Amino acid sequence: MASFYGAKFQSRTTASGEIFNNNLMTAAHRTLPFGTQVIVTNLHNDKSVKVRINDRGPYIKNRIIDLTKAAFSKIENLNQGITKVGIMVVD
Repeated sequence: MASFYGAKFQSRTTASGEIFNNNLMTAAHRTLPFGTQVIVTNLHNDKSVKVRINDRGPYIKNRIIDLTKAAFSKIENLNQGITKVGIMVVD
């Protein structure tokens, strides 16, 4: 399951030291190295987005990735809140 960051995180420092920007194509993952590029695909509609890992999380059970609002909106309506996804690391 994927979710997206709330507005309260805008301009805060991420675990990688970058300033968080909800308008960029970035994401949080618990274990993938910072800078890893991944393709996140919505398993319900096959829409995909490419993001770069720059933060740690999500810390909610059963979620594997937190996307920025911009990235999440490419694969799902923001009103949905969460969606089932597959993740593929890009070389």
